[in-house]
Amino acid sequence: MGRRVLSAKRINPRKHSKRAHAKVPGEMPSREDILAFVADHPGRAGKREIARHFGIIGGARIHLKKMLKDLAAEGLLEKREKRLIRPGDLPPVFVVNLVARDENGELLGEPVDWDEVAGAPPRILVLTGKGKGPQPGLNDRALIRLGEGESGPEASHTARVIKVLEKRQDAILGIFRMREKGMPPYLEPIERKQRELDVDTTDLKGAEDGDLVSVQVTRSGRYGHPRASIVERFGSMNSEKAVSEIALYQHGIPHVFPDSVEAEAERQKPIETLGKRDDWRKIPLVTIDPPDAKDHDDAVYAEPDEDPNNEGGHVVYVAIADVAHYIRPGSALDKEALKRGNSVYFPDRVIPMLQERISNDLCSLREKEDRPAMAVRMVFDKSGRKINHTFHRVLMRSAAKMSYIQAQKAIEGVLDETTETLLDGVLKPLWEAYACLKRGRDAREPLELDLPERKIKLTADGRVDHVYVPDRLDAHKLIEEFMIQANVAAAETLEKKKSPLLFRIHDASTPEKLESLKEFLSTINMKLPSSGGLRPSVFNGILDKVKDTPQAHLVNEVILRSQAQAEYNPHNIGHFGLNLRRYAHFTSPIRRYADLIVHRSLVRALGLGDDGLPDGIEAKLEVIAADISAAERRAMLAERETVDRLIALWLSDQVGAEFKGRIAGVVKSGMFVQLDESGADGFIPASTLGVDYYRYDEGSHALVGDKSGETFQLGDRVEVRLAEAAPFAGSLRFEMVSEGRRTGKPSRRSTKRKPPARKTDGKSKRAAKPKRGRKW
Repeated sequence: MGRRVLSAKRINPRKHSKRAHAKVPGEMPSREDILAFVADHPGRAGKREIARHFGIIGGARIHLKKMLKDLAAEGLLEKREKRLIRPGDLPPVFVVNLVARDENGELLGEPVDWDEVAGAPPRILVLTGKGKGPQPGLNDRALIRLGEGESGPEASHTARVIKVLEKRQDAILGIFRMREKGMPPYLEPIERKQRELDVDTTDLKGAEDGDLVSVQVTRSGRYGHPRASIVERFGSMNSEKAVSEIALYQHGIPHVFPDSVEAEAERQKPIETLGKRDDWRKIPLVTIDPPDAKDHDDAVYAEPDEDPNNEGGHVVYVAIADVAHYIRPGSALDKEALKRGNSVYFPDRVIPMLQERISNDLCSLREKEDRPAMAVRMVFDKSGRKINHTFHRVLMRSAAKMSYIQAQKAIEGVLDETTETLLDGVLKPLWEAYACLKRGRDAREPLELDLPERKIKLTADGRVDHVYVPDRLDAHKLIEEFMIQANVAAAETLEKKKSPLLFRIHDASTPEKLESLKEFLSTINMKLPSSGGLRPSVFNGILDKVKDTPQAHLVNEVILRSQAQAEYNPHNIGHFGLNLRRYAHFTSPIRRYADLIVHRSLVRALGLGDDGLPDGIEAKLEVIAADISAAERRAMLAERETVDRLIALWLSDQVGAEFKGRIAGVVKSGMFVQLDESGADGFIPASTLGVDYYRYDEGSHALVGDKSGETFQLGDRVEVRLAEAAPFAGSLRFEMVSEGRRTGKPSRRSTKRKPPARKTDGKSKRAAKPKRGRKW
């Protein structure tokens, strides 16, 4: 296109920029001039800005408009709202998914709206501010503004965070519902803030009324219901898969491996030669796991110490799958593992941290098959004190796989084809070594809470069959103690080598929590010693006093709630609950990223290979620790909510039935009751308790009637009636059937009338549920 000379007197010089691409006033810019200007102002160049920059006014704008239209028709420019960009250019402000971190620990984002036809999405170095608002982390979604500055080798642009957005899913989950004939079906959303959606009937994916489905919004008008098409059918809401899908969706848990990760996993090959590894294939290591375990990441063996200077001592061997051999730093597998942080366990489904080719095959310590492992050999004296330990990179061959129950029965004299050949040479020495280590554990006095964990047994079609409390066997305790000692050995070695690692830390209780515990104990005529120098043994002494009494469960619950949350941190403060000065997770790299960090650190510190921690990792560990600690809390919440939903579904056809239970939590607005048989938790609003007005006594964890003194306290045995079940929310509402204890001590005399009963139709927000447990 040729240039057109404009009348000089029609140019407004104040509107003419002096940038490099500006033309002499009176000249129409060339196509190249326009494209260069758009490139220099990505997302900020519109027709008005171009005209202003080149001094185009009046009728000449018609020619500019035609030039821009031609450039767009040729695919050289695209229009986004009122701005022009080149194909592949980014707007100044857009939304990104924060998908990784660079070598300096800074966040890297990818545009949410990106046309894959244009190639791989660009990486943006996202710089965070120091304000008081929420700071973004991995897997978050944020609104950013492009800026200037060095983006580093892993990114093509630099940006600043404007706002951290709530996680937004491309798909929407809900319940597929049919209407009367002639009316379109609709989606009943699982989140109340989401509107109902009319469903496109062209492809229902076999969905039936009441099925959980995911949909994609295909048309949304300004008025009326949006329309959506079904993307995937998960089946009846009564199935475990459908219920766990809700938790995955609501918590943004990654559960589909990208193609690049799948491809990289399939390229991995099993180790076929010994190489520089120690040969442990003749050591009869065995795996002891739950009967339905699909992967086996730890194996154990023990024998009496033949050293005459260590009479009565034992040698314990612990071998852990060598995940670091297959998951190299910076690989697609590594980035995805860090993104997930850990595996997530639902009643009959696992969302693994590692792709199945790795976790269930190459890194699973299968019976009679050669497998690479990171192993530790530990020597204990007869009192259970560890004398020394050494780490090895080995090739091992599991002699047998056993379940906890199978191993326990063998020790008790019930043998089978597998255990009868291993009893004398493997199992008995393991139990003898455990008896030795137990003496050391008892002398250490870790916190010994007695709060059995309930499990859900599902039917073949994924429905709840029953809820049970599994037996706590010596076989469980043996493996647990061997793993703890291996974890301690890893932390000690790496701390001595001054090698970077992630400790598993557990802080002591805060003064505020201890004061609250002290107040509670005073209500049952017990005392907590001065907070100075409190150790786990102090709490154990209190637990021993209430053991086998009606107050035992109550005191265990309150002491649990007084404890801090365990977490990962590159800076060590010790582990209060286990009463250990140094502790790190080493024994489960298949399901925890922290353990993979520890494995790599051992490889580098001990010169065991070229696949150890990369240089410069120290600067990233604090951020990694925060991310995987958050992922762990996310997983725990998703697991607990899934169990709640399953049980609410199971009980939904028993509204009106009466159950026995125990008060598991007390708040100002009411109380939580845990049922004996199922372990289900439900809420009783204080306004429904009776004619009295009930006040919350924080010190005694109780609701006390103003006039009657009737008391409902944490731990009390009660009988309740199921008034409502809300399966999608995973909540139950109970009504109190039994009467409270009459203490004769009213909370206070009051002339206030009892306020009108609050709505209990299940639509009001449920009070916060008390935390059910801690993971050391």
